[in-house]
Amino acid sequence: MLGTVFRTGSPVWIDLGSPDTDAAGAFYGAVFGWRIVSAGPQAGGYGFFQKDGKTVAALGPLTEEGARSAWTTYFRSDDAKATARRVVEGGGSVRVEPMSVGEGQLAQFTDPQGAQFAVLQSAMGVQKASEDDTLVWVELHVADPEAAIRFYQGLFGWRSQEMQAPGMTYRVLSIADGDQQQGSFGGVARLQGEQEETRWVPYFAVADADAVVTAVQDNGGTVLMPAADVPDVGRIAWLADPGGAVFAVLKPNPRQT
Repeated sequence: MLGTVFRTGSPVWIDLGSPDTDAAGAFYGAVFGWRIVSAGPQAGGYGFFQKDGKTVAALGPLTEEGARSAWTTYFRSDDAKATARRVVEGGGSVRVEPMSVGEGQLAQFTDPQGAQFAVLQSAMGVQKASEDDTLVWVELHVADPEAAIRFYQGLFGWRSQEMQAPGMTYRVLSIADGDQQQGSFGGVARLQGEQEETRWVPYFAVADADAVVTAVQDNGGTVLMPAADVPDVGRIAWLADPGGAVFAVLKPNPRQT
């Protein structure tokens, strides 16, 4: 599972682009108990979601014309400009060219199958992970998992391992170095049906998936997949906030924590 000691290819940051940051802050505050802290008067409305005084995610206003509300996962890069070159060489595209942020750089991309993601070259990262109400897993849904893995291996050197999940073959992703199981942070799944969109989906750990589903409904969100048990994994639900941003929650099986 995810931690806060980041290496190349680790999910390091996650933020939400929203058309109404006040409403989004209120929603996630009600669902996860998060508090918004402004990044400052020069940050253009960008702020940090915090839990127990620690940053767990971030929130900013949508700035691209026609952009839809969505969560974006950032992966650690040692060289954002080099990663941008490899994205293009691998058939992806650059949405936001490498730009300075603090003492580092960030860049945003679209992979060859249409999933959006970003990289961060910085010492900065989320301060809590794999605890209740924090990021625990990221999952890529694409039409061609094998091609997706080849693309991201070219960027980050990720390793993958196949496992059988209900009705599908699931690929578990790990960073390039260290113990493969300990370095796992996410997975790749094949799109299920014509209506499912290509995207990265963040999973947040929760103490009670069913209670979160109720909180989402009570605060104007949408249940895309009701809470259900996945053998050897835990209890999962897929949800969307009032702005339409998709996320998932997971009450992990105790053996997986």
